[in-house]
Amino acid sequence: MLPTAERPTDRLPAAASAAGERILVVDDEPDIVALVVYHLAKLGYRVSTAGSGQDALELARRERPALVVLDLMLPDLSGFDVLEQLRADDATRRLAVLMLTARREEPDRIRGLSLGADDYLTKPFSPQELVLRVGAILRRVATGAAAEGGAEPGSLLVVGPLRIDRAAMTVDVGGARVDLTPTEYKLLLTLAERRGRVQARGHLLETVWEAAPDIQTRTVDMHVQRLRTKLGDAGELIETVRGFGYRLKAGGSR
Repeated sequence: MLPTAERPTDRLPAAASAAGERILVVDDEPDIVALVVYHLAKLGYRVSTAGSGQDALELARRERPALVVLDLMLPDLSGFDVLEQLRADDATRRLAVLMLTARREEPDRIRGLSLGADDYLTKPFSPQELVLRVGAILRRVATGAAAEGGAEPGSLLVVGPLRIDRAAMTVDVGGARVDLTPTEYKLLLTLAERRGRVQARGHLLETVWEAAPDIQTRTVDMHVQRLRTKLGDAGELIETVRGFGYRLKAGGSR
């Protein structure tokens, strides 16, 4: 049986495609933990585990994993509580989070996404789908890290009061910095780079989440809603095109 505290996975494949990225798996079901750890470690990820919300928060602050796979039903704090605390802490607010849960109700999915989850997968799940989603999220994180480090310099993008520095991966509104998750940043950048043109929800899923265009379009809606809230008055630049998708207004841009 796996312990409910940290259990690093040290024996990794020689040709690790994941370059040793650290992932924290939070679940109190040993069988689920074992399944997730096995498939992630097989691809070269370094995996730690936690069986409670409090242990998860402590490990996340100490290890700063690239991604947290987070169950909703935990013995102490709920996964929602853990996610909320991760997003409220400067040390962990930018960690990527994939929610993994048996709760299929739409309000649960909406709440998780509105609190800042990068993706949401329900049990029972396909291990192959899990690792594909983990990979897609981490590619978004890696793209942002490369831009922040100046590996791929980009130009300044200004739309009204909105200022996006693609080289530094930063967003300002009226001179004030806006703290976005990697997924929120990529969503905003995609809309800004294609400003004035309507982006279908399915197309955004393919571009930002690297997902099939016929699943979980509600994910896009919740991220747009959260993005608008963070942008304040500038959130009005993101227009809803009923029955199709979203568009960022093109006026005053360069």
